[in-house]
Amino acid sequence: MNSDPTPTTDSFLLGASDIRELAATLGVKPTKQRGQNFVIDGNTVRRIVRAGGVTAEDVVVEVGPGLGSLTLALLEVARHVTAVEIDPLLAKHLPTTVAARLPERVADFDLVLSDAMEVTELPGPPPTALVANLPYNVAVPVLLHMLATFPTIERTLVMVQSEVADRLAAKPGNKVYGVPSVKANWYAEVKRAGAIGRNVFWPAPNVDSGLVSLIRRQPPQTTASRKEVFAVVDAAFAQRRKTLRAALAGWAGSPAGAEQALAAAGIDHRLRGEMLTVEQFAAIAEHKPKPEDVA
Repeated sequence: MNSDPTPTTDSFLLGASDIRELAATLGVKPTKQRGQNFVIDGNTVRRIVRAGGVTAEDVVVEVGPGLGSLTLALLEVARHVTAVEIDPLLAKHLPTTVAARLPERVADFDLVLSDAMEVTELPGPPPTALVANLPYNVAVPVLLHMLATFPTIERTLVMVQSEVADRLAAKPGNKVYGVPSVKANWYAEVKRAGAIGRNVFWPAPNVDSGLVSLIRRQPPQTTASRKEVFAVVDAAFAQRRKTLRAALAGWAGSPAGAEQALAAAGIDHRLRGEMLTVEQFAAIAEHKPKPEDVA
């Protein structure tokens, strides 16, 4: 039951008092371990849905629905929503919340009790969009796993710690450009889609949050596999202050081997990884020296 004295057209959304009351009823105490900060503002969840470009044709997968704030806003618009929740208590109660607040959409909602990193298939139609409020400590691996596992996801909108948002959306040459930036760009065009204040969460986090939009694109044309390209990326940024010749020495078998691969890819061996695009990393991967060629 909505705790606001005057019902509104938004009465099905969860407000601050609803969230606290629901948490108290369930005995839920938000934990830092799982990065649980629940959104308590209806305008914010609607803003996230709009920023994600969600339409009535979309099948949305939501990771970490928590008490259901964003879930309800997604169900208001999308054709179908599948939520992936790791917390058994939260997962058990979420269908009850959906049934109480949007009973007409119960058939369009599925719940998967699982760690998102272990999800390899989803019930219902293939997802076309991913929308999620991701804990900063698992945001990047979860995002990359979902994009790799579900190629039908065309659009993604995630809310993450502001610093993580900056890293994901960074371009070559930016000081925070790194592994998350390159790997995300393998799958999608990535950009910042706004900032989120701390006061829309309960409990309020001690960091700011940001929205990141990812629009699926074809990966770079290359004869190298994604795994091979990502191995070059990991090596280049493991020692990000070193030149590529030095940073890729282990990957290539020797500094000379790294220089050989870089030359074949048309890349100056004196550059650092932070200057390269994902296409350039793919070109390097194509020219990895064979063991017998390494002096």
